[in-house]
Amino acid sequence: MGNYRIFTLTAVISLIVDQLTKIYIDSSFTLYESITVIENFFNITYVRNPGAAFGILSDSAVRIPFFISVSVVASIGILWYLRKIDAGDRWQHFALGLIFSGAVGNLIDRVRLGEVIDFLDAHWYGTHWPAFNVADSAICVGVALMFLCTWRDERKKQQTT
Repeated sequence: MGNYRIFTLTAVISLIVDQLTKIYIDSSFTLYESITVIENFFNITYVRNPGAAFGILSDSAVRIPFFISVSVVASIGILWYLRKIDAGDRWQHFALGLIFSGAVGNLIDRVRLGEVIDFLDAHWYGTHWPAFNVADSAICVGVALMFLCTWRDERKKQQTT
């Protein structure tokens, strides 16, 4: 039961940080306003993304119901998978908490606004990575941790055989 606390605490804290940063950006910046944090590397730039990663499906008529459905199914899938994880595996509980919070954070934006608030703008001089947010970061870090956990588990299995 203790690791469900890790999952819950991770998900709640990450979701709160995600939503508070989006509320701050939305109330403090005008759309497309940008401030330089690290010259030629990182800006805070307020944009809205009606699509998925890299703006995929941003012009589709079914985008909102599609993305809401995908987020709901993913969240339910995460909760189902959480029950299958070894109770002692804190890292997987932590990783799933991050992924869950990211899915829910962007789901809240899609339901509330019909699009997602993005503002983290990483770039190298004039070459920009698409803007992202805390929820996107949580999903990426969570997925990377899940891959590491899977790799670790596979190595343990190989060492015992």
